[in-house]
Amino acid sequence: MRVSPLQGHAHPDGVRAEAPPAGPAPHLGEESLRILVGTEGDSLLLMDINTTETEASEPWDYVLVADRCTQRNPRQVQRQQQFLEELERKGFCYKAREDQEKVFFGIRADNRVFDRYRRLLMESEATAPRGELAGPTSIPATTRIRIVNFVLNSKMAAGDTLQDLVKDGVFEAGFPLHKGEEDLKKKWARWRNMFQQQPIGDIRNYFGEKVALYFAWLGWYTYMLVPAAVVGLIIFLSGFAHFEASQISREICEAHDVYMCPRGDHNPRYQRLSETCAFAKLTHLFDNEGTVLFAMFMALWATVFLELWKRERARVVLQWDLYGWDEDQEEMALGLIACPDYQPRLHQHSYMRSTVILLLSLLMICLMIGMAHVLVIYRVLAAALFSSAFPFLGEQVTTAVVVTGALVHYVSILVMTKINKYVALKLCDFEKPRTFSERESKFTIKFFTLQFFAHFSSLIYIAFILGRINGNPGKSVRLAGLWKLEECHLSGCMMDLFVQMAIIMGLKQTLSNCMEYLGPWLAHKCRSMRATSQDPELRHWQRNYRLNPVNTFSLFGEFMEMMIQYGFTTVFVAAFPLAPLLALFSNLAEIRLDAIKMVRLQRRLVPRKAKDIGTWLQVLEIIGVLAVIANGMVIAFTSEFIPRVVYKYRYGPCRQGAHPAVDCLTGYVNHSLSVFYTKDFQNPVEIEGSENVTECRYRDYGAAQNSNFTEQSWFLLAIRLAFLILFEHVALCVKLIAAWFVPDVPQSVKNEVLKKKHQRLGEAGLPGPGVGPGPESRSTRDSGPRAQTWSGPRAGQEAKTQSCCHHRPPQPWLCVCVGGL
Repeated sequence: MRVSPLQGHAHPDGVRAEAPPAGPAPHLGEESLRILVGTEGDSLLLMDINTTETEASEPWDYVLVADRCTQRNPRQVQRQQQFLEELERKGFCYKAREDQEKVFFGIRADNRVFDRYRRLLMESEATAPRGELAGPTSIPATTRIRIVNFVLNSKMAAGDTLQDLVKDGVFEAGFPLHKGEEDLKKKWARWRNMFQQQPIGDIRNYFGEKVALYFAWLGWYTYMLVPAAVVGLIIFLSGFAHFEASQISREICEAHDVYMCPRGDHNPRYQRLSETCAFAKLTHLFDNEGTVLFAMFMALWATVFLELWKRERARVVLQWDLYGWDEDQEEMALGLIACPDYQPRLHQHSYMRSTVILLLSLLMICLMIGMAHVLVIYRVLAAALFSSAFPFLGEQVTTAVVVTGALVHYVSILVMTKINKYVALKLCDFEKPRTFSERESKFTIKFFTLQFFAHFSSLIYIAFILGRINGNPGKSVRLAGLWKLEECHLSGCMMDLFVQMAIIMGLKQTLSNCMEYLGPWLAHKCRSMRATSQDPELRHWQRNYRLNPVNTFSLFGEFMEMMIQYGFTTVFVAAFPLAPLLALFSNLAEIRLDAIKMVRLQRRLVPRKAKDIGTWLQVLEIIGVLAVIANGMVIAFTSEFIPRVVYKYRYGPCRQGAHPAVDCLTGYVNHSLSVFYTKDFQNPVEIEGSENVTECRYRDYGAAQNSNFTEQSWFLLAIRLAFLILFEHVALCVKLIAAWFVPDVPQSVKNEVLKKKHQRLGEAGLPGPGVGPGPESRSTRDSGPRAQTWSGPRAGQEAKTQSCCHHRPPQPWLCVCVGGL
């Protein structure tokens, strides 16, 4: 067993401690290191600090694991030793332990290492005031892990990083240890705490700011879903109040002598319109007058949600003292501290590279659209297969095709997610981002774009294409000249969209949550069945190793899952008003599921600092705009809202004025169905019941003679387009007004930041009023009324009138007022 000793201490096993070399420092002890420090918004300054010594009793920060078979490979062992010896020279110590299968290396950083990285402690993590150095005991665990992880993943003298060694099989894994998580297990990572407030401060102290902001955002999103879910439920239930009173439903249920034209080849028979009575009533639950109001409400809700989140984030990061923190500045500081010759990569832009990335992205988007066409082909072939293989389904063939199509779509999403992730990573590598944060931002945009089309392509097809390119009953468009294209349900395309949304969203939420929990839980249980060591320290390392591994995309995957859910909740909410309610129930489980997974089932995530959710905020804003466009198009072209309004005020019995005894939609069903003469069918004899039917009806506004568009259909199209333009402009204006009306940052936060800046200027020792550069001014610094510096509200009006702002000096010089502003 190898133990790298610490100066002035003895290891518990009796190994004498010696002082390891200090790496870039000339000598450890009482000598000083020059490191980069600074304040928010300032340029980096040099500052002298004294190094301190670590305690041998401190816990291990990191654990590296190697397979025992690698110890029989001299080359692998040599690379291990080179890496560990390089860590020793940087001020680390390590301890090797092994069991029957693995070799564990505990890594601990001496506090003198953190002195070289003190720049990280100048923001919010040190308990001492800004500009002062906190003692070694004030270093938070998240800071220790973040710095150790940075050193391990920096290039050593041999040119290797820990990631390179893991990729080459020298080490199997490297991870920080779980320690001190008992409070989180009791207060947070339990199902019984589902309705309790999250301990965001404790999450930040254990997992870092980035994870804490994710859960703060998720909790806020869940809280804001409550009013959206309530309004959506009211809109849905309001349909029940008119379940039997709807004039359209009554006309459909009483239309026993109206026959609908055959919709497909799987069941070529005339169907009475009255047979769709139940579906007509069900459609009225989500396709009614309240749909437009709810879509407008959700557009406003999305804006208010984001604006209120920005305010909540400002309060949180102010409490963490990260309001003015700059990630780029920290990355540069780390690079300079690790390598004095470090030079930041300059901003570059290549039009050629951007063009290639754009073309490849468009190619992938076309592939996503092609996947939607594959689903169309599946549904056409499945309809023919089900009608021949399962004749007992009868009229339910269409429902079976829709359900199985949604299942196939869900499986295709799982497959395309892996492909999209790989493609997005390769595009990011080709783009060569400057920093890690920039790479993460670019990857987020690319991956989300591909995922959006993967998830919503079939919904876009159903909402805006299904049933609109089929031709007329006498001359149907056929796939490869054989199979007739699928048509909408007899009650309208809104029913197809509603079913697709319900299946995909419900299935995705349920199955995703189950797999997200059961997969890691079963894997952890299987690993935990192995024998553990009797030594408490080695047993602790083994337990952490047997947890599920994490990577850079662990938290990214959680964000992406929530973004897709947010898209389902807002983009097609006009067709599925229950989406916010399902999202609310899902998020209540998602918060505790993620908490249990991170604390109990996964290795500890490397903490990362952050002051916001990054590019995800722009993604949310883009989804909000897309939601306005999509919902406007659903209401205009998929819903029956516009045809009902046009009939009511132009063609119905109320066009000259309302009549109390007559419903304004009387006769709408007959008006909205076109006539087709059965003699014009190519093979009318093959259709069941053709001998008794001379004409059939279909949903369109075509002429009976040639099925061409009539004047009425063109007028309706113009009204649809006018409504779409009006709805989108009104909704976007409402969003802009709401964004202007609700400030992003609360005034209390702005005032607090202003007070801190003012206090910092006062503590900086700026010269008081009347202090100039000449000898006369310097003589007044220690005496006289002009030597007074006003630093806040304590300064009276009399002092303000005597300030340098009202004094005209005999010679021009710079005058600084501190308190008289």
